Amino acid sequence: MWKMNKIMKVILWVLGSLLTLLLLLFLYVLIVSRVDPPKVSASVFETMERQQPSTGFYTLGNSWLRKSKNGLYEMYTEGAPYDRGLVAGKLGKELIQRQESHFQEQIRKLVPNQAWLHTLKYFVGWFNRGLAKNVTPEYQQEIYGISRSASPEFSYVGDAYPRILNYHAAHDIGHALQSMMLVGCTSFATWGKRSQDGELIIGRNFDFWAGDKFAEDKIINFEHPSDGYRFMSVTWGGFIGVVSGMNEKGLTVTINAARSDIPSGSATPVSLVAREILQYASNIAEARAIAGKRKMFVSESFLVGSQADHRAVLIEKTPKGLDMYDPGGDELLCTNHFQGKPLAEDASNQIQLIQSASLYRYHRLREMLDSTPVNSVARTVEILRDRRGKQGRDIGTGNEKAVNQLIAHHSIVFEPGKLRVWVSTSPWQLGSYQAYDLNKVFGLAGMKEDREIADSALAIAADPFLSEEAYRRFVLFRGIRQRAQDGQPIDGDSAVMLNPEYYEAYRIAGEDAYRSGRYARAIEFFQQGLKKEIATQGELLRMEGRMMQCMEKMKKQR
Repeated sequence: MWKMNKIMKVILWVLGSLLTLLLLLFLYVLIVSRVDPPKVSASVFETMERQQPSTGFYTLGNSWLRKSKNGLYEMYTEGAPYDRGLVAGKLGKELIQRQESHFQEQIRKLVPNQAWLHTLKYFVGWFNRGLAKNVTPEYQQEIYGISRSASPEFSYVGDAYPRILNYHAAHDIGHALQSMMLVGCTSFATWGKRSQDGELIIGRNFDFWAGDKFAEDKIINFEHPSDGYRFMSVTWGGFIGVVSGMNEKGLTVTINAARSDIPSGSATPVSLVAREILQYASNIAEARAIAGKRKMFVSESFLVGSQADHRAVLIEKTPKGLDMYDPGGDELLCTNHFQGKPLAEDASNQIQLIQSASLYRYHRLREMLDSTPVNSVARTVEILRDRRGKQGRDIGTGNEKAVNQLIAHHSIVFEPGKLRVWVSTSPWQLGSYQAYDLNKVFGLAGMKEDREIADSALAIAADPFLSEEAYRRFVLFRGIRQRAQDGQPIDGDSAVMLNPEYYEAYRIAGEDAYRSGRYARAIEFFQQGLKKEIATQGELLRMEGRMMQCMEKMKKQR
């Protein structure tokens, strides 16, 4: 009995120690993840409310927000950082709250377990400890101004300001922790002899997918900050970072994710580095200097186009280093791997070349540019819409190896010499591309009556693919794939019939057959899918692994 009591005391002591350590860890996370709002001066816009001169058109001071007839929201803001944030928040309050709702809905789909979701909140808080220290005071103030219009519905996640601040690092966290190619973008530039009239032309697909709803309310943002250059960017409610943009000096920035190792803590979000470049750089040298002084915790390529230099380069940056890749000719191609030495030889980049779809997509892009003697804006759009594989092969609609993966949040084309930009309308890059002249739009400061601001004469028509039977089949296929992702039973034969050259159709059909115990049929689906053009090595291994599991299950049934 004495020995039993002693053992029980030891067990209770161990359990008590573990509980104490967990409590201390929980308290530590709460302390280090605490983010206080920045200090700001009082703003006249704190007590002002937006005006609505007509349906869907809002004004506040000289700033305004409207929805175009093509479905794009267009917003102009100006002034000091906190003022800009307050105004953007009040003008687009519904967009900010709806965007956060969509984002949280997608998180719940990815992490349906409430306990894990609660744990994730504290993990993100710990991971992003010190995030505010890596964000400039200017951008802290702008984000804080926007957060004043955030929904109280998500207060269980955290206070409004740290929530909106943390969303700016969402791309980086997902990218780093899972090497998820949620951002598997393609971009390219031509100039001189490779472009019509020698113009610098830049095109890019921002292939970021966080659910269809996330891309519903795209905002074409025109900003006139009190410091720096005026610029435009494509964004969404509550987000001040830049993923695609051009400033009044004809300098453009787009970002392309590269493979990253798991970081130990937060740094400056990629989108805020791009924002700083766009706001404060007028040429390539200034852009590189800004990128060089900011610490990042993921690897990224910044494609920077400069009218002042009349060329484009890649600023390739990792958490530990920075390089600039200059092709030395009249064109530049970029997917999701580094090209300049020494980063191209880095082990992580070599893995990316072998395991991802990046190199294949790069070669397909090279084929199309090689077949284009002189590039133009219209030809750039054609390339960005291309759905085929190398040599024009049918590799299945929606394949990640295609330039057009049919997941794009937006697609965009810049002509810096004329300060013109074309932005795609839904769905993806298949809708029309609307043209904006920055000189004209920035002249609309203080607009009080609603009007269309895109230049209809320069618009590029929607892709004819939208009216084809192949598009209808793809939409039906996406519905089946979504049901499969939600764990619902599907008709595997229908998935294959709708998209017969896409390995993913066979994979989801095989997975459905596996779950229902039809192992022989699952093997047939996987065998057929393995003959198709598979996007990544990881997906290939998963299909092979599942097929082996089916074989083992069949052996046990005999």
